[in-house]
Amino acid sequence: MMARRTGRQRNQLPNCYYEGYLEKRSFKDKTSRKLWTCLCGNTLFFFNEMRDVDYIDKLDLRGFISVTDDNSQDRNLDAARFNLHMKDGNIKFTAPNAEARELWKGYIYSVAELCIPSSLNLLPGQVHMLKEVVELEKDRIKSTPPTNLTNTSTYVSVQADMPVCFHNVSRLEAELLLEREAKRGNLLLRPGRNVNCFAVSTRQDLDGSIFRHYLVTPRAVGGFTIDVDNPVFCATLQDVINYLVEKTDGSLTPLITEERYEKSIYFIRSDKENGETSVQEASSNVRPIVPPKPGAQKIATPEQVPVEEYCFYLNDKLMEDKKGTEGSPAVPLSTERNVPKKALTPPSVAPRKVAPTTSPPFTNFSTNRDLKMRTPIDPLGQTISELKQKLEKKAKSHESLFPN
Repeated sequence: MMARRTGRQRNQLPNCYYEGYLEKRSFKDKTSRKLWTCLCGNTLFFFNEMRDVDYIDKLDLRGFISVTDDNSQDRNLDAARFNLHMKDGNIKFTAPNAEARELWKGYIYSVAELCIPSSLNLLPGQVHMLKEVVELEKDRIKSTPPTNLTNTSTYVSVQADMPVCFHNVSRLEAELLLEREAKRGNLLLRPGRNVNCFAVSTRQDLDGSIFRHYLVTPRAVGGFTIDVDNPVFCATLQDVINYLVEKTDGSLTPLITEERYEKSIYFIRSDKENGETSVQEASSNVRPIVPPKPGAQKIATPEQVPVEEYCFYLNDKLMEDKKGTEGSPAVPLSTERNVPKKALTPPSVAPRKVAPTTSPPFTNFSTNRDLKMRTPIDPLGQTISELKQKLEKKAKSHESLFPN
């Protein structure tokens, strides 16, 4: 499967066919370096780390001769070495294992020669992927416009492969930038006085700031020339920068103003016991909290009123009838729900007063204590008792008018 990089500015690099960590050591390097390597188009780009955006070096495969195995032993028994033979020298690489070495050899050979190597030990699926890479590289070469030095598009075409120290500033702005950012570097590449030309501006200290500017012009046969007394020919603008850094023994360093970003999450924690503060690294295995979906928030509902406040009781009607019978005006019940109403227990009905001149035809009560402890009188029985009293009064008045 062809690897695809994420988080990188794809418009600055060709299509990435394969990538991974490789230990690189050229003929001019004393020690090998483990770098993240990307095969983009027909060029190998090298990065310090996998997440880096800016490459630190690159290798154009147009000078490719061959790629062979290196069977020398490595301290890592699983590692596998191979040599890349170029026209300007040999470069040693170390892959993590033998399978990765075969893949790197296959991709490099396929891109450089535009054909599948037959001497490699590859699986059918891997051979199929190499065939796809060959076709993609052929299409890329066809779609790349030829270099035309008489046209202003030359300047635009090389911008896709600009070094990271390129700054679109004027001569005076370059000097001010180098003065202000002296701690970050003292060399930058900028546009030249002509459309197709570039310039390298440098700053060094010798009893004050010393600025120098070098003209870089494109060549008719391809590449660039550092326009000095003894002209220096370079294949790319990055090679121009590398040449100046190497020839000055590293006293000139490219000015890179891009800010670096943290690769882990850090926070400051205070110890409650001793009050000391320290920098902590957040754990990466914490499960993220998923935010709620929009519109799914709970809608607040009005507080429910207890059902007891809306209840009516049977004794309400009984109390109203009793008060009306005793001659007192009945109090109307409030039907408004906003007025809370307390639950009432059935009231005890007071005994009805009897006229002193009339004695009831049934059993009399001896004491007030017996009257208080008597159960409530039935309303129907009271009515019958009143009718009997009225009949007795009427009978007595009749006897007084018509004595025997």
